[in-house]
Amino acid sequence: MNIKTLDAIKELLASSGIFERSSSSNIRQDNKKAKQKLLFSSICASLQEEMDSNPMVSSFLNKLANYTNLTQGVREHEEAEDGVRRMTVMVPLMGTFIGVYLPCMQNILGVILFLRLTWIVGTAGILGSFAIVSMCCICTLLTAISMSAIATNGVVPAGGSYYMISRSLGPEFGGAVGLCFYLGTTFAGSLYILGIIEILLTYIIPTATLFEEDAAMLNNMRVYGTCCLVLMALVVFVGVKYVNKLALVFLACVILSIMATYAGVIKTIIEPPEFNVCLLGNRSLKNEKFDTCAKTEVVKNLTVTTELWSLFCDSKYSNTTCDEYFTLNNLTEIQAIPGLLSGVIKDNLWGHYDPAGVFIEKENQHSAPAAETPQNIYKPYLFNDITTYFTLLVGIYFPSVTGIMAGSNRSGDLKDAQKSIPIGTIMAILTTSFICIFWSLTVSLCLTDSKIPVIGILAWPSPWVIVIGSFFSCCGAGLQSLTGAPRLLQAIARDGIIPFLQVFGHGKANGEPTWALLLTVGICEIGILIASVDNVAPILSMFFLMCYLFVNLACAVQTLLGTPNWRPRFKFYHWSLSFLGMSLCLSLMFICSWYYALVAIVIAGCIYKYIEYKGAVKEWGDGIRGLSLNAARYALIRLEEAPPHTKNWRPQLMVLCKMNSDLLVKHPRLLSLTTQLKAGKGLTIVCSVLDGTYMTRANDAKTALQNLKTAMAVEKTKGFSHVVVSSNLRNAFSLLIQSAGLGGMKHNAVLMAWPADWKLALGSLARRNFIETVRETTSANQAMLVAKNIDRFPSNQERLKDGNIDVWWIVHDGGLLMLLPFLLKQHKVWKKCTMRIFTVAQMDDNSIQMKKDLQMFLYQLRLDAEVEVVEMHDSDISAFTYEKTLMMEQRSQMLKQMHLSRTEREREIQSITDVSRGSIKRKKQSTNNQPVQTVLCQAQLIHDRNTASHSAANDKAAGATPDRVHMTWTKDKLINERNKQREGMAVKDMFNMKPNQSNVRRMHTAVKLNEVVVKKSKNSELVLLNMPGPPKNKKGDENYMEFLEVLMEGLDRVLLVRGGGREVVTIYS
Repeated sequence: MNIKTLDAIKELLASSGIFERSSSSNIRQDNKKAKQKLLFSSICASLQEEMDSNPMVSSFLNKLANYTNLTQGVREHEEAEDGVRRMTVMVPLMGTFIGVYLPCMQNILGVILFLRLTWIVGTAGILGSFAIVSMCCICTLLTAISMSAIATNGVVPAGGSYYMISRSLGPEFGGAVGLCFYLGTTFAGSLYILGIIEILLTYIIPTATLFEEDAAMLNNMRVYGTCCLVLMALVVFVGVKYVNKLALVFLACVILSIMATYAGVIKTIIEPPEFNVCLLGNRSLKNEKFDTCAKTEVVKNLTVTTELWSLFCDSKYSNTTCDEYFTLNNLTEIQAIPGLLSGVIKDNLWGHYDPAGVFIEKENQHSAPAAETPQNIYKPYLFNDITTYFTLLVGIYFPSVTGIMAGSNRSGDLKDAQKSIPIGTIMAILTTSFICIFWSLTVSLCLTDSKIPVIGILAWPSPWVIVIGSFFSCCGAGLQSLTGAPRLLQAIARDGIIPFLQVFGHGKANGEPTWALLLTVGICEIGILIASVDNVAPILSMFFLMCYLFVNLACAVQTLLGTPNWRPRFKFYHWSLSFLGMSLCLSLMFICSWYYALVAIVIAGCIYKYIEYKGAVKEWGDGIRGLSLNAARYALIRLEEAPPHTKNWRPQLMVLCKMNSDLLVKHPRLLSLTTQLKAGKGLTIVCSVLDGTYMTRANDAKTALQNLKTAMAVEKTKGFSHVVVSSNLRNAFSLLIQSAGLGGMKHNAVLMAWPADWKLALGSLARRNFIETVRETTSANQAMLVAKNIDRFPSNQERLKDGNIDVWWIVHDGGLLMLLPFLLKQHKVWKKCTMRIFTVAQMDDNSIQMKKDLQMFLYQLRLDAEVEVVEMHDSDISAFTYEKTLMMEQRSQMLKQMHLSRTEREREIQSITDVSRGSIKRKKQSTNNQPVQTVLCQAQLIHDRNTASHSAANDKAAGATPDRVHMTWTKDKLINERNKQREGMAVKDMFNMKPNQSNVRRMHTAVKLNEVVVKKSKNSELVLLNMPGPPKNKKGDENYMEFLEVLMEGLDRVLLVRGGGREVVTIYS
């Protein structure tokens, strides 16, 4: 007993006057009271340990009186209906027996046990029924083991099986299986209501039928079933507390019915009941319309015909015309329940499966054959109402073993859920399995023909015990289904994983799911309109089997993954048992009904894909994510073993994105091009680099990453994103190219935008980064894709109705130039464009043969493209090419030799440009006005101070002698003066320099090729060009950029392509 309890007892005793302050005259009385206190404390302390483990009798009776078979969420709604919310600590927690065992028993023992088990035994025989019951019970037992492992791996809140599956397998599987479980629970309500009406119209009030014809019995079921459904829905809507108060009554009905049945079985040993079956020949007859099983009877010494005679003959007279079969065969009466000692086991050992409409006949009974007549259907024969076969019986019986989730659905009301759920559920399954197996065996051993409806015959002391018991049992199960199904739907809707179900998450002020109840009643009405327990049962079985299958799958996945959080307290499980249970569930689905199984799988698959496509993203630490990680790890290890074959090669892109000052993607169309090029296939890594240190820009990196992911989602780019922060951008790009990816899942191509600002003085950094990136991708054997004018590329929403994609195949790069247009045309943006391939022929090439060879090559590559060979003739180098090369080298030389500030460098560029402009004019006059185009550099005017320094340098070069300068020199001043002299001489030399002949030839080639490309592809939607590599000598980097600029001049959309040094297309299959 703890200190708080002792203090409470002390206060209670003090309030009763035991511990009043004593005066000198009351010392003895105080001593006596103190002894009483010590004695009471010792008694409480000695009983405390026993009370903790074994509740007192009054506490047990109180819990039994408060027994409820409702789920956890229903209890809270019931408390809210009273207007006063009870304290959480005042809610009595239940143990294993009251909280799990009895609810599972009540759910498992239901309508199928009372209405269909005897018929199943009579049809399938002892062996067949034993196989059916055993198969279903083993399935639920294995599922219960898996469920126990999941339920004991942490706290399971309201939601039960839906919560367990969704948190174990993820929102997609959870939503799909949760809705299947909801549909199963809803159709279970239809099944129980149809069972109520069948018991009512068949055994309690047979005269209450609205339609008298046998074929109209389904309409009776529909009318009365709809009325019963509306009545139950009103009870649930008004308040579940009324359902709760009747829970113990319904449970008592189930237990008393079973006890009465077994008491009757024992009684048959001593005194078999007098219940006979009338046979005409070997055909069973209905005894509803006659009392005497004879053709004639003696009444007052006169032989008269019986009621049975009138049913087979034209009149009641003995000389009338009768049915041929009635005339040829005799009437016999046999015991329907001969008892355990009668030896009928041989007759009931094997099953008898017959088509619908066939007479129910007794074997080994003499029968004279007669011609069949259409009027037989109006005779009092017993017919098979449906075609029977083994798999049908499995589907009809399986709902009898459902209900094993009752304990897990109310785990929040249990004192120790992790202990009670496994023990209570497994014990309930074992108990009910024993009851069902023993029931089927005793029925087979006691009944002559179990196919005859014999509900209540075995009950003792009266058949009405089991009739009334089964009636109220179905009522309780139906109310529970209509109470639990809406709350399950409400739990799914409140999780927000299925958007169109969000309206069903709302309800009354106390939380009652009103809208969910209306939907449940509508779906339940569909089952009632089917109007047959035998037809509804397989539908119900499909959805429950689907739920059980995924419970086993969840346990198997968690066990095989071995995640650190998988630590269930229930230790008697194994992945092989879960896998066996999953396989058995799947087999039973197709055994029961293969078309219903396909429908259930399609429904679950559609819900799964809908949640995956449009549902909310939830991170529940589910096992599917862990399974994906393990599968990815396994695949990456396999990919590491060998490089991909040419047939499997596809561009795995690393996209280098630039962020603007607002940390937004500067060129979103780069992501659009990535999407169009990849079409969701292969690897895509989108990277960006921020300048600075991570310690100071960590938040900026997170913001940029989120913006990058948002841009990828908008452009529908599927891949990975990464943002790094580095104080050296060049090193950051280099590290990304080297280390991006994992194992064999690495990029093999780099996509980036053309640095349009490379000509500016500020663009020198961009120029160096671009050229070094080209060099590093070449060293890493990676392809390089550079998009010029990327902002003019089409978005994913555009549709190019026509146009051309032109490929200028100058140098063979492994086939990448030909593969990229094919990949682009797979996307709907470029789908209607035409692919054209141009190649260049020299003077000594056979252009006709080249075209034929190229067409054959494309045919073998299975590529559809137009082919054109362009001839380029040797021509003299134009003045424009000469002067453009000169300007390029002058600028390059100046930037290398002058170490000026940013402003000074721009001024020097402007001065050189002005001089070159005059030189070009003079050259133009000497070449008979040959057209020349010049590129002017943008710069500022020359500053006065800079002009003065140049003038001083020129004067000094003209002959000024430094000997006449008399002034004091410091060392620093002397060094600065010499540097100025060198700079002045360098500038003067640049005005008189001649261009390098190698650069002139390169510029000439670029200019001539550009003229041809512009002439042929100026109006094309996209032009793909070979990108030449940068020079090995870094001194020519500026010239390299100029060559590329000239090559792309005058074109709108250009994609420069540089291969990775390997073949990417093949002519072989």
